[in-house]
Amino acid sequence: MDLILLLVDFILHFDEHLRQIILNYGTLTYLFLFLIIFCETGLVVTPFLPGDSLLFAAGAFAAAGSLEVGLLFALLFAAAVLGDSCNYGIGRTLGQRVTDSNVIKSEHIEKTHRYFEKYGGKTLIIARFAPFLRTFAPFVAGVGRMTYRRFLSFSLAGGFLWIGLFTFGGYFFGNLPVIKENFKLIILGVIVVSLLPSVIELLRHRLKPVKTP
Repeated sequence: MDLILLLVDFILHFDEHLRQIILNYGTLTYLFLFLIIFCETGLVVTPFLPGDSLLFAAGAFAAAGSLEVGLLFALLFAAAVLGDSCNYGIGRTLGQRVTDSNVIKSEHIEKTHRYFEKYGGKTLIIARFAPFLRTFAPFVAGVGRMTYRRFLSFSLAGGFLWIGLFTFGGYFFGNLPVIKENFKLIILGVIVVSLLPSVIELLRHRLKPVKTP
């Protein structure tokens, strides 16, 4: 419970934590941000990391001159693609063992499978904008043995859109007075909007009538 509360506090006050990290560590902040994005997309056990809010907040700090937006975009785009590829490799080589070990909840895998059944490879693009789903989508693609060339094309497109929209969204809008004065509410709004597709899909699945034989 303490860990959950700590994580919630970290996400909701990410702007304050990031400001302190920049002041204390300078250019090492880029490495810190790179690792968070890489781990969220690349390790199937860390879907709870704050991807969307991190990108928006980092973009806002770049607008304030604390970070360089071009370098930020390039590094985080690389982190997203490399993380996807790592997760794909884990799914392709160890997928069944990880699934059988109950390290991750089976409902997350099942929900991701449903997205692949409905949207095919485009799931990898759609998943970028849905917390949890973006962590499990490359893993499931690996388990399903999607060709790496096809996987990489969707991963590049999804990563470019995700990193670009949130990072440059923070860069262009994060320092507007109305956003700066309500930054925590904006971050919370980003999280809620990001979670909406997953919540809607879950409700639709739960409310779907059970077919009787």
